[in-house]
Amino acid sequence: MPPRTPSVPEQPRLRAGDADRDATLTVIQDAFANGRLTPSEVTERQDRALTSQFTDELYPIVADLPEARTLPARLSSVVAHAHHAEDVDAEVGSRYAILAGKNYDLEPGQTSIRTIAIMGGDTIRAARAFGPGVTVTMHVDAILGGNTVYIPSGVKVVDNSEAILGGNDVTKAARGDGSNGVLVLTGTSFLGGSTIRLDKKSR
Repeated sequence: MPPRTPSVPEQPRLRAGDADRDATLTVIQDAFANGRLTPSEVTERQDRALTSQFTDELYPIVADLPEARTLPARLSSVVAHAHHAEDVDAEVGSRYAILAGKNYDLEPGQTSIRTIAIMGGDTIRAARAFGPGVTVTMHVDAILGGNTVYIPSGVKVVDNSEAILGGNDVTKAARGDGSNGVLVLTGTSFLGGSTIRLDKKSR
């Protein structure tokens, strides 16, 4: 009787967490900014990513996009990243607002944030993140929506974003001279855009 070949145990499926979904949403966001996806495709893929329960469901959503080449490595690094939760990350990570939005603050030392706003947007208070010589980069991809960002006086706003029938609006009071830092706006707006306002509480 031939010897029995030992069976290879099946690898368990891993549950997807917020960091896994955020990594996938970032790929979708980058692909949209590079012109590879239409707004409807972005919405459809984001919905799939947000409702995925297992990590093996995420990569197929973006497998046809060049921006997804580093996604498997990013998914596998989530556990290692969690060990540094006590430190303040320089990059806040990806946030997304769909038909709604939230209020949140940028903390000192946070110099980069990426958001997706679809028919909604967040209210971001960034006064604590700025100071002389500080540059904060805010990448926003907006579709029929956008964020409202409050900055302190003296912050110069540099808008390097692209707009299709939309764009960002920097109010006159929020146009500083750069003595208190620089806010760099990147991303793509389609029938939408963010509004940058002066945070009167910070003056």
